[in-house]
Amino acid sequence: MKPLLLALIGFYRYAISPLLGRRCRFFPSCSEYAAEAVEKYGAGKGGRLALQRVFRCHPWNPGGFDPVP
Repeated sequence: MKPLLLALIGFYRYAISPLLGRRCRFFPSCSEYAAEAVEKYGAGKGGRLALQRVFRCHPWNPGGFDPVP
């Protein structure tokens, strides 16, 4: 599962994200965070961390520096 998730994140980063423009309110960006979390923790925990990060991305969250734990 880990290689599949990393491939999907890579596809998003290089094919879809440039069309949308930089909109992430966090550093590192959500896709960078997801790739690092999956690399570090595997598909299960890394995927869960990535989803939690995406759900935190809303207009009422100030964003900022948020590294992978």
